[in-house]
This record gives sequence, structure tokens and C-alpha cells, in this order.
Amino acid sequence: MGGHYNDGLSATDARIELIRDWLASDLHWSITRLEPASADASFRRYFRVWGAHGETRVVMDAPPDKEDIQPFLHVGRLLERCDVHVPQVQAADAERGLVLLEDLGSTHYLAQLRGAGDVNALYADALAALLRIQVDGVAGAAELPPYDRAALAREMALMPEWFCERHLHLQLTPEDRAVLDATFEFLIGAALRQARVLVHRDYHSRNLMVLPVRNPGIVDFQDALAGPVTYDLVSLLKDCYVSWPRERVEQWVSGHHAALSARGFDTGGDAAGFLCDFDLVGLQRHLKVLGIFARLWYRDGKSGYLRDLPLTLDYVRDTAARYPQLREFSHWLGRRVVPAFLAANTRALAEARA
Repeated sequence: MGGHYNDGLSATDARIELIRDWLASDLHWSITRLEPASADASFRRYFRVWGAHGETRVVMDAPPDKEDIQPFLHVGRLLERCDVHVPQVQAADAERGLVLLEDLGSTHYLAQLRGAGDVNALYADALAALLRIQVDGVAGAAELPPYDRAALAREMALMPEWFCERHLHLQLTPEDRAVLDATFEFLIGAALRQARVLVHRDYHSRNLMVLPVRNPGIVDFQDALAGPVTYDLVSLLKDCYVSWPRERVEQWVSGHHAALSARGFDTGGDAAGFLCDFDLVGLQRHLKVLGIFARLWYRDGKSGYLRDLPLTLDYVRDTAARYPQLREFSHWLGRRVVPAFLAANTRALAEARA
């Protein structure tokens, strides 16, 4: 499941004992081994467990005072209706915040994309699954909260607070705020104009598992909303952990637009308009991610994402330079953000290593 691996199990971790007791007493599982599978950027953790005959499952540990498992269960059911491969739920205990899941293995897309994986085949599978989610998940999207103005604005507000002020040590002036406010307003309008679908919100290489059948396995979908049709596409193709040449990205985007149209889905415009929508919603996402990655270090002590800030900022700068409506923002980035970035990231990485 997406995220960074834990180092080991604490003998004093009460949640581990709770998991062992739940598996043995409630589910009558004879456990031979239990070890960390992964953790994500929230309070959720995942553990792989081995049964007496070598079979494996994954336990999601979501402390109920910090995480609610109901959205995970609900969205999982919606995605199953779209005939995509999400981990099958075999048992759930909402009171204790525990879920027993099908084991989708430990090979995520990122490892294959950075290694010897067949990039075209992997993306073909991921795009085909996304198409089913978007077209067949229309009824499911109606059961989800909207990706509305408030949510879009709240996400982008993380960028000035955590990335600009905390990470870059910028003192934002009223003029800076005015540029950011105008940019955010433009991006909110662009996102709200798009056709609405079921949006995973983190449909990227760390949340797609490579499987021999019904590839990919899709995880970490509990924060899904009903939102812009290009959002998950940009998460996939302008991934914060791996990048591709612009020409290749445009081919994938054009192909996805054609596939949506062939399934009778009205995107609201032609291929060029769809690409513009893709870029603008991508800018909204990457501004949010700049804030989140910085917050994960300064608030939560998770330094791994600092190394992903340069690529995320590159995406922001590239999109800002492409559109005349973003010219002022592009100039602001070059004047205020870029000069401060390298020193700030170098400093934070040194602190993390200390």
C-alpha cells in the first residue's frame, strides 16, 4: 500500500497486541508471522500477516480516535462496482479500527516504472482502470461529497502556509497574497467547470500495485470525492514521484480523451480543451502537494517527501509558464520562490539527516 516502510514492530505497541488478539480470538486466524507492510501519510498503517498454511493477508490499522474506516469501506464498494481491482475486504471492525484485506503484494508501480517495467503496458492498464472508474462510477460519484470550492481553496492554502512561509522562510506581502489569491481563484473556476466523476485523489504510482491478473491493484482510495474528470489523470501522468516527457504525457491525455468520448462520456470540450483542463487542475494539485510535503516534514517529522519537492515545483513552474492567464504567477514564482528553494530544501534535508 502506498507510502514509506516502517522499521519494525515495537514490543510496547498496544495496537499490535490488539491486531494479534483480533485475528486469533475474533477471526480464528492462526498467525505464524506479522510484520509491517507499509505506512502512508496519515495515521493508518498496514501489516502483512501469514497464516498457518502460508497464506497472507493485510491488516489495515486505523486508530478510531484518528481515522474512520467507513469511507474506506464505502469507496471500496463503489470501486468494486466499476470492475477495478481493489483489495477485497474479508473482515472489518469499525470500533477497533481494523480491516482484514486481500494481499495485493508489495510491488507498486513506482518500483516497476523506475526499473525494468513495461511503461506502456503499465500505463495502458492504469488508464483502462481509470476509464472504468470515471464512466461506470457516475452513480457512485453521486454518493460522495463534492470536490467543491471550499475543498479546492483549503488545499491550495497549504502552499503559502507550509511551503512558502515555513519551508522557504518567505514573509508574504500583501502583493504576494494578491497574486496567490488571483491564481487560486482562477484555478478553482477551472476545476469547477469540468465534468464531474468519482475522483480517487491519489491515483499515482505509489497507490497502484503491479499484479499478474486484473492489474493494477488500487489502494489508498478512502478520500475519494466527486470532482474534475482530469484530476486522477493528472495524478497518474504528472506523478510527483516519476516524470515523463511532455510529448508522451500529451499522447496519453489525448488517448484518454478519445477513450472517454468513445464510451459516450461528454468531457465538455475537444482534446485541446481537455489538455488545458488537465494542466490547470494539475497546477491546483501540485500547489496543494507542495504544502502537504512541507507539512509532512515540519509537522509530522516525515522527511522522505522533501526529495519529491523539486519535481513538484517543476510541474508548477512548467504549467504557469504555458498559459497567459498565469503570467503574473509565473513571474512571481521566478522572483520569490525559485531563488529561495534550493537553499531551503538543502537545509531541511540536512536537518532530517542530523
